[in-house]
Amino acid sequence: MDEHDIHVDDSRLKRGFYGRRAGKGLRGRQAELMDDYVGHPLTLSITEPCPQDLKSLFATKVSSVWLESGFGGGEHLVHRAKENPNIGFIGIEPFRNGMARALQMIEEEGLQNIRLYNDEGGPFLDWLPASSLSGYYLLYPDPWPKKRHFKRRFVNVENLKRIERALIDGSEFRCASDIDSYVEWTIEHCAENPAFKWLNGREENALRPWDNWPSTRYEAKALREGRRPRYLTFKVNG
Repeated sequence: MDEHDIHVDDSRLKRGFYGRRAGKGLRGRQAELMDDYVGHPLTLSITEPCPQDLKSLFATKVSSVWLESGFGGGEHLVHRAKENPNIGFIGIEPFRNGMARALQMIEEEGLQNIRLYNDEGGPFLDWLPASSLSGYYLLYPDPWPKKRHFKRRFVNVENLKRIERALIDGSEFRCASDIDSYVEWTIEHCAENPAFKWLNGREENALRPWDNWPSTRYEAKALREGRRPRYLTFKVNG
Protein backbone atom coordinates (compact mmCIF):
# COMPACT_ATOMS: atom_id res chain seq x y z
CA MET A 1 0.00 0.00 0.00
CA ASP A 2 1.35 3.43 -0.94
CA GLU A 3 1.65 5.84 1.99
CA HIS A 4 -0.52 8.31 0.06
CA ASP A 5 -3.39 5.82 0.23
CA ILE A 6 -3.27 5.13 3.96
CA HIS A 7 -6.70 5.49 5.53
CA VAL A 8 -6.56 7.60 8.65
CA ASP A 9 -9.11 8.97 11.07
CA ASP A 10 -10.01 12.45 9.80
CA SER A 11 -10.80 13.64 13.31
CA ARG A 12 -7.12 13.33 14.21
CA LEU A 13 -6.01 15.24 11.11
CA LYS A 14 -8.25 18.12 12.16
CA ARG A 15 -6.55 18.42 15.55
CA GLY A 16 -3.18 19.66 14.39
CA PHE A 17 -1.83 23.18 14.12
CA TYR A 18 -2.81 23.20 10.43
CA GLY A 19 -6.41 22.03 10.99
CA ARG A 20 -9.55 23.21 12.70
CA ARG A 21 -9.88 22.94 16.48
CA ALA A 22 -13.46 21.67 16.88
CA GLY A 23 -15.80 19.00 15.54
CA LYS A 24 -19.50 18.59 16.22
CA GLY A 25 -21.20 21.12 18.46
CA LEU A 26 -21.00 20.38 22.17
CA ARG A 27 -24.09 19.80 24.29
CA GLY A 28 -25.04 19.34 27.92
CA ARG A 29 -22.33 19.20 30.54
CA GLN A 30 -19.50 19.20 27.99
CA ALA A 31 -20.73 22.50 26.56
CA GLU A 32 -20.99 23.96 30.06
CA LEU A 33 -17.46 22.86 30.92
CA MET A 34 -15.99 24.48 27.81
CA ASP A 35 -17.98 27.67 28.37
CA ASP A 36 -16.23 27.88 31.74
CA TYR A 37 -12.88 26.58 30.44
CA VAL A 38 -10.79 29.67 31.23
CA GLY A 39 -11.82 29.70 34.88
CA HIS A 40 -11.83 25.94 35.40
CA PRO A 41 -9.47 24.85 38.20
CA LEU A 42 -8.02 22.02 36.10
CA THR A 43 -6.98 24.12 33.11
CA LEU A 44 -3.61 25.77 32.57
CA SER A 45 -2.53 29.01 30.91
CA ILE A 46 1.00 29.83 29.80
CA THR A 47 0.54 33.60 30.03
CA GLU A 48 2.09 33.59 33.51
CA PRO A 49 5.53 32.16 34.42
CA CYS A 50 5.55 28.45 35.14
CA PRO A 51 6.41 27.42 38.71
CA GLN A 52 9.81 25.81 39.00
CA ASP A 53 8.27 22.86 40.81
CA LEU A 54 5.52 21.42 38.59
CA LYS A 55 4.15 19.41 41.49
CA SER A 56 2.78 22.66 42.90
CA LEU A 57 0.33 22.86 39.98
CA PHE A 58 -1.83 20.09 41.45
CA ALA A 59 -4.50 20.28 44.12
CA THR A 60 -3.26 17.02 45.63
CA LYS A 61 0.24 15.96 46.68
CA VAL A 62 2.15 14.23 43.86
CA SER A 63 5.66 12.82 43.74
CA SER A 64 6.37 13.42 40.03
CA VAL A 65 4.78 14.77 36.86
CA TRP A 66 4.14 13.13 33.48
CA LEU A 67 2.79 14.73 30.33
CA GLU A 68 0.59 13.37 27.53
CA SER A 69 0.59 15.42 24.34
CA GLY A 70 -2.48 15.16 22.09
CA PHE A 71 -4.61 12.99 24.38
CA GLY A 72 -7.56 12.65 21.99
CA GLY A 73 -10.63 11.69 23.99
CA GLY A 74 -8.67 11.43 27.24
CA GLU A 75 -9.19 7.69 27.84
CA HIS A 76 -5.50 6.92 28.41
CA LEU A 77 -4.83 10.08 30.39
CA VAL A 78 -7.68 9.42 32.82
CA HIS A 79 -6.73 5.74 33.13
CA ARG A 80 -3.14 6.58 34.09
CA ALA A 81 -4.25 9.23 36.57
CA LYS A 82 -6.65 6.81 38.25
CA GLU A 83 -4.06 4.03 38.61
CA ASN A 84 -1.31 6.44 39.76
CA PRO A 85 -2.89 8.90 42.22
CA ASN A 86 0.56 9.91 43.48
CA ILE A 87 1.65 11.10 40.00
CA GLY A 88 0.55 14.39 38.45
CA PHE A 89 -0.49 14.24 34.80
CA ILE A 90 -0.57 17.16 32.39
CA GLY A 91 -2.68 16.62 29.29
CA ILE A 92 -2.35 18.72 26.13
CA GLU A 93 -5.08 18.66 23.47
CA PRO A 94 -5.83 21.43 20.92
CA PHE A 95 -9.09 19.79 19.76
CA ARG A 96 -12.00 21.35 21.67
CA ASN A 97 -14.23 18.26 21.63
CA GLY A 98 -11.50 16.07 23.07
CA MET A 99 -10.87 18.59 25.83
CA ALA A 100 -14.58 18.63 26.68
CA ARG A 101 -14.73 14.83 26.94
CA ALA A 102 -11.67 14.77 29.17
CA LEU A 103 -13.03 17.44 31.49
CA GLN A 104 -16.27 15.52 31.88
CA MET A 105 -14.50 12.23 32.62
CA ILE A 106 -12.19 13.87 35.15
CA GLU A 107 -15.15 15.50 36.86
CA GLU A 108 -17.07 12.21 37.01
CA GLU A 109 -14.04 10.40 38.48
CA GLY A 110 -13.26 13.18 40.93
CA LEU A 111 -9.57 13.23 39.95
CA GLN A 112 -7.28 15.88 41.42
CA ASN A 113 -3.98 14.83 39.82
CA ILE A 114 -4.62 16.13 36.28
CA ARG A 115 -4.12 19.56 34.69
CA LEU A 116 -5.11 20.34 31.10
CA TYR A 117 -3.98 22.67 28.33
CA ASN A 118 -6.14 23.31 25.26
CA ASP A 119 -3.61 24.38 22.62
CA GLU A 120 -0.46 23.30 20.79
CA GLY A 121 2.29 21.36 22.55
CA GLY A 122 5.38 23.21 21.32
CA PRO A 123 4.84 26.53 23.16
CA PHE A 124 3.73 24.64 26.27
CA LEU A 125 7.01 22.69 26.32
CA ASP A 126 8.89 25.98 26.05
CA TRP A 127 6.93 27.21 29.09
CA LEU A 128 8.00 24.28 31.27
CA PRO A 129 11.15 24.44 33.39
CA ALA A 130 14.07 22.31 32.25
CA SER A 131 14.22 18.80 33.73
CA SER A 132 10.72 19.00 35.19
CA LEU A 133 8.94 15.97 33.68
CA SER A 134 9.39 12.33 34.71
CA GLY A 135 7.77 10.91 31.56
CA TYR A 136 6.18 11.86 28.25
CA TYR A 137 3.45 10.15 26.19
CA LEU A 138 2.78 10.91 22.53
CA LEU A 139 0.00 8.53 21.47
CA TYR A 140 -1.20 8.28 17.89
CA PRO A 141 -0.11 11.77 16.83
CA ASP A 142 -1.57 13.26 13.67
CA PRO A 143 0.07 11.12 10.97
CA TRP A 144 0.09 13.60 8.06
CA PRO A 145 0.77 10.63 5.73
CA LYS A 146 1.50 12.56 2.52
CA LYS A 147 5.14 13.45 1.95
CA ARG A 148 4.38 17.11 1.34
CA HIS A 149 2.87 17.26 4.85
CA PHE A 150 5.69 15.50 6.72
CA LYS A 151 6.93 18.89 7.97
CA ARG A 152 3.70 19.16 9.99
CA ARG A 153 4.41 16.06 12.09
CA PHE A 154 4.87 16.69 15.79
CA VAL A 155 8.01 14.56 15.92
CA ASN A 156 10.65 16.82 14.46
CA VAL A 157 14.10 18.10 15.36
CA GLU A 158 12.81 21.14 17.26
CA ASN A 159 10.17 19.31 19.30
CA LEU A 160 12.54 16.50 20.24
CA LYS A 161 14.92 19.12 21.62
CA ARG A 162 12.00 20.56 23.58
CA ILE A 163 11.09 17.14 24.97
CA GLU A 164 14.72 16.43 25.85
CA ARG A 165 14.98 19.73 27.73
CA ALA A 166 11.77 19.14 29.69
CA LEU A 167 12.51 15.56 30.76
CA ILE A 168 14.53 14.59 33.80
CA ASP A 169 17.62 12.55 32.89
CA GLY A 170 16.75 8.87 32.63
CA SER A 171 13.05 9.49 31.94
CA GLU A 172 11.12 7.86 29.11
CA PHE A 173 9.59 9.29 25.96
CA ARG A 174 6.84 6.91 24.81
CA CYS A 175 5.31 7.18 21.36
CA ALA A 176 2.61 4.96 19.82
CA SER A 177 1.58 4.95 16.17
CA ASP A 178 -0.16 2.63 13.73
CA ILE A 179 1.21 4.39 10.63
CA ASP A 180 4.33 2.66 9.30
CA SER A 181 5.89 5.82 7.89
CA TYR A 182 5.40 7.62 11.21
CA VAL A 183 6.97 4.77 13.17
CA GLU A 184 10.01 4.82 10.88
CA TRP A 185 10.08 8.62 10.98
CA THR A 186 10.11 8.65 14.78
CA ILE A 187 12.83 6.03 15.07
CA GLU A 188 15.01 7.86 12.54
CA HIS A 189 14.54 11.29 14.12
CA CYS A 190 15.26 10.01 17.62
CA ALA A 191 18.34 8.18 16.32
CA GLU A 192 19.66 11.51 15.04
CA ASN A 193 19.43 13.01 18.54
CA PRO A 194 22.07 11.42 20.81
CA ALA A 195 19.95 12.18 23.89
CA PHE A 196 17.37 9.53 22.85
CA LYS A 197 18.17 5.86 23.33
CA TRP A 198 15.66 3.46 21.71
CA LEU A 199 14.91 0.75 24.28
CA ASN A 200 12.93 -1.55 21.96
CA GLY A 201 15.95 -2.07 19.75
CA ARG A 202 13.89 -3.37 16.83
CA GLU A 203 10.33 -2.92 15.59
CA GLU A 204 9.33 -6.50 16.43
CA ASN A 205 9.94 -5.67 20.09
CA ALA A 206 7.58 -2.68 19.86
CA LEU A 207 4.36 -4.66 19.26
CA ARG A 208 3.56 -5.08 22.94
CA PRO A 209 2.01 -2.05 24.68
CA TRP A 210 3.21 -0.72 28.00
CA ASP A 211 2.02 -2.30 31.24
CA ASN A 212 -1.65 -1.80 32.16
CA TRP A 213 -2.42 -0.46 28.71
CA PRO A 214 -6.10 0.59 28.46
CA SER A 215 -6.29 0.94 24.66
CA THR A 216 -8.35 3.70 23.04
CA ARG A 217 -11.18 4.04 20.54
CA TYR A 218 -8.72 5.19 17.91
CA GLU A 219 -6.52 2.15 18.49
CA ALA A 220 -9.49 -0.22 18.27
CA LYS A 221 -10.43 1.34 14.93
CA ALA A 222 -6.88 0.92 13.64
CA LEU A 223 -6.85 -2.76 14.59
CA ARG A 224 -10.21 -3.35 12.88
CA GLU A 225 -8.81 -1.81 9.72
CA GLY A 226 -5.72 -4.02 9.81
CA ARG A 227 -3.14 -1.50 10.98
CA ARG A 228 -0.59 -2.68 13.54
CA PRO A 229 0.27 -0.31 16.39
CA ARG A 230 3.86 -0.01 17.57
CA TYR A 231 4.80 1.23 21.05
CA LEU A 232 8.18 2.93 20.97
CA THR A 233 10.10 3.67 24.17
CA PHE A 234 13.12 5.95 24.35
CA LYS A 235 15.19 6.73 27.40
CA VAL A 236 16.32 10.34 27.40
CA ASN A 237 19.82 11.27 28.59
CA GLY A 238 19.94 8.11 30.70
